[in-house]
Amino acid sequence: MALESASLLKAGLVLLLAAHVLPSVSGCHTGYYEMAINDFCLTKFQLDMAGLDRGLWCSWKDTMEIYEGTTNCTYQVALKMDCFWPNQIVDRFFMQIHRIYFHDCALTGRLLHDPPTSILAPFIAVPVLITLLMTALVVWRSKRTEGVL
Repeated sequence: MALESASLLKAGLVLLLAAHVLPSVSGCHTGYYEMAINDFCLTKFQLDMAGLDRGLWCSWKDTMEIYEGTTNCTYQVALKMDCFWPNQIVDRFFMQIHRIYFHDCALTGRLLHDPPTSILAPFIAVPVLITLLMTALVVWRSKRTEGVL
């Protein structure tokens, strides 16, 4: 009985030790990574966005450099902390940014729409005219019986 308790205690200690040692051996500590991107990347993003007029927050041209800098920051922190990138923490990080800063932005400019009529018309008219021409040619040739053996 005492031997079973000792081996159970030993197995428990090994599991407890493994739980503390393995995350540091694997390289990436997700809690530290999340804290680091919030401290470095999010803080810089917030300062940059505060320096930008709120009316320009939805302009990709004006926010692209800030956004790319933040993306690069999360990547560089991941490299330094030996974490995979992208990961779920980065996904949640950017979802948080979009929820706070870009939730009111309209989708105009990003939605699919038809090309202008000047471009669309030839792509419709040419196949229709060729189809009509080929039909007329087949009918005309079928009515001419000369040279048919």
